[in-house]
Amino acid sequence: MDNATQTELDAAVLRRLLQHLDENKDVQNIELMILAKFCRNCLSKWYVAAATDHGLEVDIEEARERIYGMPYAQWKRDHQPPATGDQLRRFKEATGG
Repeated sequence: MDNATQTELDAAVLRRLLQHLDENKDVQNIELMILAKFCRNCLSKWYVAAATDHGLEVDIEEARERIYGMPYAQWKRDHQPPATGDQLRRFKEATGG
């Protein structure tokens, strides 16, 4: 497989992942962190890092809007309830924090 095709496939997979996360807003970031050790915020940070690697400047809010599909403050307000005590406990256990 050539590099261009590999890049197109990688991009398609990311778009599908973002669509899946958008279709499952009930899946909370803290649960993703507990189970998979990454969340939407991690994807946003990776997006910024990838842009930097390509000589582009993308700020974190722009990256979050790309990942969340809306401004982060709006997503947080509409889709992110406060973490429960159980979630916080499991997060601490999972991350050693």
